[in-house]
Amino acid sequence: MAAFYRLSRISRSLRHRNSFLSAVGSNLHSFPPSNPGNNFPHTLRHLHHLVEFSGDNRQRAQFYNISSPIRSIGAYQELLQSSCFCSVAPSEKENESKNLNRDESDRSWIDIYLPEKARPYARLARLQNQIGTWLLAWPCMWSITMAADPGSLPDIKMMMIFGTGALLLRGAGCTINDLLDRDIDTKVARTRLRPIASGVLSPFQGTCFLGFQLLLGLGILLQLNNFSRVLGASSLLLVFSYPLMKRLTFWPQAYLGLTFNWGALLGWAAVNGNLDLSVVLPLYASGVFWTLVYDTIYAHQDKEDDRKVGVKSTALRFGDSTKEWLTGFGIACIGSLALSGFNANLEWPFYPFLGAAAAHLTWQISTVDLSSRADCNRKFLSNKSFGAIVCSGILFGRLLS
Repeated sequence: MAAFYRLSRISRSLRHRNSFLSAVGSNLHSFPPSNPGNNFPHTLRHLHHLVEFSGDNRQRAQFYNISSPIRSIGAYQELLQSSCFCSVAPSEKENESKNLNRDESDRSWIDIYLPEKARPYARLARLQNQIGTWLLAWPCMWSITMAADPGSLPDIKMMMIFGTGALLLRGAGCTINDLLDRDIDTKVARTRLRPIASGVLSPFQGTCFLGFQLLLGLGILLQLNNFSRVLGASSLLLVFSYPLMKRLTFWPQAYLGLTFNWGALLGWAAVNGNLDLSVVLPLYASGVFWTLVYDTIYAHQDKEDDRKVGVKSTALRFGDSTKEWLTGFGIACIGSLALSGFNANLEWPFYPFLGAAAAHLTWQISTVDLSSRADCNRKFLSNKSFGAIVCSGILFGRLLS
């Protein structure tokens, strides 16, 4: 009788939980008990099913080795607590959405190694997902490597300083973005679980954390020469104003390009104490065009939500003509890189690598499925490789110069 009582409680809980299919009407099936024995009333044979098994749920039950609810009450309770069952098999769109939210909802190294109180702050800085840090760091590395003396390796210490700075500044940028966009983030599927939007952290806590991040960033900036300090501090205007651009213009991706590629100017200045405009301006422009490519692809993930909440983006601006625009940006990116390398007197190895980078952009633009959130995300993430290809070309071109 005790087992019967427990089983009945589970059945009732299933009917009242929104995450499971209500057990009603003719949709119900029976779970025949295996050897119920004399301790179970005859009516147990006619109990309504615990949950309607779709193909997806049946596979989950088999995975957990469940052969009957009577023999596996403990297993069913474990499944209920973890919300394993669903009413219907997830659609492809739902699976894509889960993949996109994985960095904000699934367990990561943050959940394993950090204290519980520190986890929301780590997620606010996007420490679980470092693609943004790479995209911010690569233009810095391009510039530092290009500024090296002919035949010499780049300044490793300077690259470490800029790598750390990219990590801190990108985290601060994410905090600023989440503070200003907290009302919008609650309406977008991909962002609604972010710490401030979900209410895990208050705006006041986020602001205090931002102050801490900027203080650490100041420590990095003070490692540079005076000219670089002024140049680096001037980028804060772009960093703080970028989140507002999506409310004002259909070109926030261009503004992000101006912000994210500031390191193309700063890296050269940190090494040489000045700016060779014939080198750094084309390099900076190439980064802006590159950002327009990858962030427009990225923006296509949220275009439906953006349209509903009134947020602007190049994805909405270009619409069905997106690939034509991306092709133009890609050509401008590669052309600007070629001009910068030529003016910096890079040797021939730079150009085969530049060709490989052009092929990578061509692959991205020609194969991306702009109607698939998952594919847009995959192509966006691949830009870490693009940055590495360009940096390798600059390195070998400088070593042989």
